[in-house]
Amino acid sequence: MERVKILDKYITKQLIETFLLGIIIFTSIMFASDTFINLVKQISAYGIPARVALLVIILKLPSILVLTIPMGVLLATILTVNKLCLNSEISIFRACGISIMRLSLPVFIFGAAAAITCFFINELIVPAANIQARNLTMLAMTQRNVPEGKSNFSFKEMNDNEQLKRLFYVDSSYNGKLRGITVLDVSKKGTIQIIQSKYGNATPDFWNFDQGVAYTLNESGKIKSSVLFDRLQLFTNFNISGKMKSHKAKEFNIYNLYKYIELQREKGNKNLANLLIQLYEKVAIPITSFLIAVIGIPLAITPPRARVNRGFLFSIMILFCYYLLRAFSISLGESQVLDPALAAWLPNIVIGSLGGILLYRKAYLI
Repeated sequence: MERVKILDKYITKQLIETFLLGIIIFTSIMFASDTFINLVKQISAYGIPARVALLVIILKLPSILVLTIPMGVLLATILTVNKLCLNSEISIFRACGISIMRLSLPVFIFGAAAAITCFFINELIVPAANIQARNLTMLAMTQRNVPEGKSNFSFKEMNDNEQLKRLFYVDSSYNGKLRGITVLDVSKKGTIQIIQSKYGNATPDFWNFDQGVAYTLNESGKIKSSVLFDRLQLFTNFNISGKMKSHKAKEFNIYNLYKYIELQREKGNKNLANLLIQLYEKVAIPITSFLIAVIGIPLAITPPRARVNRGFLFSIMILFCYYLLRAFSISLGESQVLDPALAAWLPNIVIGSLGGILLYRKAYLI
């Protein structure tokens, strides 16, 4: 029994070492291919400072880890088991009466631990991090033209054709409060509007002006009307909060997302397939860490005479097939060809069934 425990520690140690390496590799790849591109787009399109964009990337790291943890588990499983095969260690263990199922026990435990960790990251950390990332992005977009602590500055707002839409002048900006604001609005053809306000502040979708007057002039410069106001809202051409609403489901845990879906049903919204898929995936994706370990074991067991480590190649092939199947099933689910629950769980059903069959054949029929 003591020797079996030493064996478990030996296999677990190799799993952890390879898993950490896999997490670093796959997380770096996803950063380079997706997140970094979005970072560049945000900096160029909205003028978000690089420091803020970098902080947003760090806050997005937990959501990326949820996807890379199953990848790391698969790489660790295949490389570890394949190494045991190439060194003829599995043959020696079986000769000593230790079955493949018993040798697989540390891998099962490791996969289950990874699945539980992935679930709690997705439930407790990802929603909070996504909310902070959204708030930070919206604040940066709002304040992109409003320098803090400066006096006597101006900036332009352009329309979609890169023509002048509004010209702003601000006497001072301190703690997010603007003082002495003058706005020249030429967005309406044939009409010029001038807004003068004592105080104001910027939000993602509009500007608030307090205690001021708005003049409307014709093209010749004659005043058509003037209006005193206590509070005036001037909408911008950036609907930032609207763009963020599409990602709202990623800011909920299972319970809150379920409540949000029920609320949408009460409002009569029938287009809930995407939200339901995301709800089911909050359990399906973590479970992938365990199921992918199950299929990794039989694929990694090769004849002792094979002297080539095919572990990394197998890992890439399985990941490619899994995510291809996942993209296909989600697409069918969003188009309501498949039930949302089936669309979310179909990749796991295929991987789990195939893994179970292959493992049974390796353990008992070969």
